[in-house]
Amino acid sequence: MTAYRRALVLGGARSGKSRTAQSIAESASVDRLYIATAQAFDDEMRERIAHHQSVRGGEWQTREAPLALADAIRAETAPSRVVLVDCLTLWLSNILLAEQDVGKETDLLIDAIRDAAGPLVLVSNEVGQGIVPATPLGRSFRDEQGRVNQRLAEVCETVVFVAAGCPLLLKPAAPLHVPLA
Repeated sequence: MTAYRRALVLGGARSGKSRTAQSIAESASVDRLYIATAQAFDDEMRERIAHHQSVRGGEWQTREAPLALADAIRAETAPSRVVLVDCLTLWLSNILLAEQDVGKETDLLIDAIRDAAGPLVLVSNEVGQGIVPATPLGRSFRDEQGRVNQRLAEVCETVVFVAAGCPLLLKPAAPLHVPLA
């Protein structure tokens, strides 16, 4: 993490993106903060949260920020502390369900990320590679998540895509080598 301040880790459900992001963050600093965006509305989500907490262990501090994520980033980043935000997909879902202005909230988030006082590792789902959602809300969510991910990738020095537990570096991109025929 020394070569960059902001990393975005993308992937599908159960792709290994959180594990990859945690590994990146743990290599950056021993002062670690996890900003959680999930809300435990049911038993399944409570189990997922408990699993993530157990995997992180006791070396992490945690702050919950299901909606006011930009404020949390501004308040919690510091030059010697790495902040891991997991995940921006749940944050967007929270914003939509709270009927907040997605564009305004995304602008605030991007500004907070750009101005962060220390290293950030951000986790988000790549939702645009599956089937087209059947409902207008589902399609709107997919489209908004794609736009948010593009904006995040613009402000992050490093972007990693995780598939089947294998991290693939997207940015900075490796030089393209095309063999000559």
